[in-house]
Amino acid sequence: MTSGHQSSGLQAGLKNRHLSMIAIGGVIGAGLFVGSSSGIATAGPGILLSYALVGTLVVLVMRMLGEMSAANPTSGSFSAHADRALGRWAGFSIGWLYWFFWVVVLAVEATAGAKILEGWIPAVPQWGWALIVMVVLTATNLVSVGSYGEFEFWFAGIKVVAIGAFIVVGALAVFGVLPGVHSDKAGLDNLTGHGGFLPHGPGAILTGVLLVVFSFMGSEIATLAAGESENPQRAVTKSTNSIIWRIAVFYLGSIFVVVCLLPWNDPSIKDKGSYVAALDSLGIAHAGQIMNFIVLTSVLSCLNSGLYTASRMAFSLGERGDAPKAFARTTSRGVPMAAIVASVVFGFVAVFFNYKFPDSVFLFLVNSSGAVALFVWLVICFSQLRMRRIIQAEAPEKLVVRMWLYPYLTWATAALIVFVLAYMLTDTEHDGRETVLLSLLVAAVVVAIAVVRQKVLGTGRAAVGDTVPADAGHETGKVKTG
Repeated sequence: MTSGHQSSGLQAGLKNRHLSMIAIGGVIGAGLFVGSSSGIATAGPGILLSYALVGTLVVLVMRMLGEMSAANPTSGSFSAHADRALGRWAGFSIGWLYWFFWVVVLAVEATAGAKILEGWIPAVPQWGWALIVMVVLTATNLVSVGSYGEFEFWFAGIKVVAIGAFIVVGALAVFGVLPGVHSDKAGLDNLTGHGGFLPHGPGAILTGVLLVVFSFMGSEIATLAAGESENPQRAVTKSTNSIIWRIAVFYLGSIFVVVCLLPWNDPSIKDKGSYVAALDSLGIAHAGQIMNFIVLTSVLSCLNSGLYTASRMAFSLGERGDAPKAFARTTSRGVPMAAIVASVVFGFVAVFFNYKFPDSVFLFLVNSSGAVALFVWLVICFSQLRMRRIIQAEAPEKLVVRMWLYPYLTWATAALIVFVLAYMLTDTEHDGRETVLLSLLVAAVVVAIAVVRQKVLGTGRAAVGDTVPADAGHETGKVKTG
């Protein structure tokens, strides 16, 4: 089995326990801890509806991606599917946009982690910590895919246990059965007691959607990682089927606990962050430091996965001839070294911009990659519409995961994503309009490059690209036999 992998370069170094943790951990980004406070301030308890709406969207998109990836698991995931279903330009564009998104995330997360570490050990300057964190995780990723999986297993494990404990303790306090805690503010009446469930009106639900949508990015990592697992089809099917409870428990469960423990307009939510404020209200000692530790773990996990994801997307683009050929070369341990190093170098450049020009260059990077998540989801919708017909015609037995109510639900999901993007254009208060316009600008540039390349390279080259996935993908055909 490994010999099949060898010829495609990547190796099956991820165990099943790694994959299930990568799937769970991918959903819990630092954005959940850090970004939820502004959402609560904007929409009040109604933020639960915003999370539910985005959660539903993610479940539907992941279902479509699961259908395509179970039939054809590849490290290029949705970029490779788009290449086949919509044309070479689509795979090229969405692959590079996704890579760009994660490289900017690397800088954002490295800075967030550096802030926490500097608070603990001020002797090392913040940029020094950012450098240390990036170097350590780069080393982990360069050793082998197994070491990435092992790190992620523990990082994600800590996050999962922490959020689980938070939900249990918080729920006990809300229902008044937690001994030794005198929380006079906790209770279900916080959901409606302070200006109602929707204190700022129903429109705030949509504004809330814009604020929380970015903390859901990462749920697709499991389908990329499946290409390096021992049983890709099983891994994809499992992670697709479990996404519903993961989002319900970790997102809706923990946010529900936060808005029940404290009135949504409690000033401490904005000052300390929603989770720290919630723990503080229970009188738990050192709540802030405990939460900082958990956020740091999330940040490291996000960095670790971001580096992995960016490098595998670059590897896949290299393999399809849409990126420098060097990106598709791997070491004897199956690690795409050039792809990892290139991603890290860009990450470092972004970190530099963050310290040197935080309000100009870096802000541009963050805003111009902000809506990429929504573009990726939209491309997945359109790819699945075509891909279902291709799979049914060529290998119907590979449809082990099926999108519900096809094609109607796929169209409805695409419409909802377009609606969210359009609504963002009306949002001047939270940079929504700027994010969409800048992201569209960057996307337009990338698509233009893709179209020009395709014209210049001519039909011959594109035709070659089309025939590759016909035998179920670059590496998959080989992996399957194992």
